[in-house]
Amino acid sequence: MFATMSVVGVRREPVSRRERPAKPALSRRGIVDTAVRIMRAEGLEKVTMRRLAQELDTGPASLYVYVANTAELHAAVLDALLGEVDLTGQEGGKGGKDWRGQLRAVMTSYTLVLFEHPQLARSALVARPSGENYLRLVERILDLLSRSGADREQVAWGVDKLLQDATATAAEQATREHDPHSEGDWSVAVGALHAVDETTHPAISAHIPHLVSGTAEDRMRWSFDVLVNGITGTPVPGQAG
Repeated sequence: MFATMSVVGVRREPVSRRERPAKPALSRRGIVDTAVRIMRAEGLEKVTMRRLAQELDTGPASLYVYVANTAELHAAVLDALLGEVDLTGQEGGKGGKDWRGQLRAVMTSYTLVLFEHPQLARSALVARPSGENYLRLVERILDLLSRSGADREQVAWGVDKLLQDATATAAEQATREHDPHSEGDWSVAVGALHAVDETTHPAISAHIPHLVSGTAEDRMRWSFDVLVNGITGTPVPGQAG
């Protein structure tokens, strides 16, 4: 005969905290990388301190040690994406020694990077990045533009104008391409221009169809040449000579 055995409850072995995977230490680089990942997947509007804190399994207050506010965060995200700008100046895959062609290629690459992220392009109108990628971009533009022979003041002021124009172009074009109503709005605007009465709007009538002619690429190229010609040919206020 077998003796009756009492049932003993199985005691779970405690799990040491040392065996649990530790959370990665917070860092500005890690925060920005996570923000970029969220933006690519969900859009810039989702890149908030609260959303980042959830993703990083921490409290929002912990993030402010590394990033002062959402505006600074968006500027840091922009700087991270500026690393995708081709600074070689290889326009259309073709090299060359002409500074103007290389500068045009760099500015085109910058604009196309912003085209991919319309919300960031709009944010870039007011957000000022200050990271290494931004510094490399400014360094490259200064170097190429200075080869024009223009004075330093013109070159220095010209960098801001080139970036401002490219950013505004990207914000407008990218928004238009991602807005389902933009094509209809554009058609209405074009129709209104064509329908004007020559007696009441003689200037508009005289310049149709040129007001809406040309491809986006042609207009970007022309705009670039207008800016560069103006920058290199126009002294800054108070500049000698």
